[in-house]
Amino acid sequence: MGVATASSAMVFKKITLIGSSPDGFTQAVDNAIDRAEETVENIHWVEVEEYGVEVATAPDREYQAEVTVAFRIDS
Repeated sequence: MGVATASSAMVFKKITLIGSSPDGFTQAVDNAIDRAEETVENIHWVEVEEYGVEVATAPDREYQAEVTVAFRIDS
């Protein structure tokens, strides 16, 4: 195996967010990504992990999307 140099090695961190929207799953995902982009630098990808719908306490359905956001850690 080769040795990674400082210029070629990248390290990423992942965080989990849950976006919500009364307008559907796509908007819930977009809301989570939009919020992440406002507060986290160097986002490289987002993975949609799980969907859910809040029905017990919401007056209407509240669509939820759990996303994992991966971002590069600067050296």
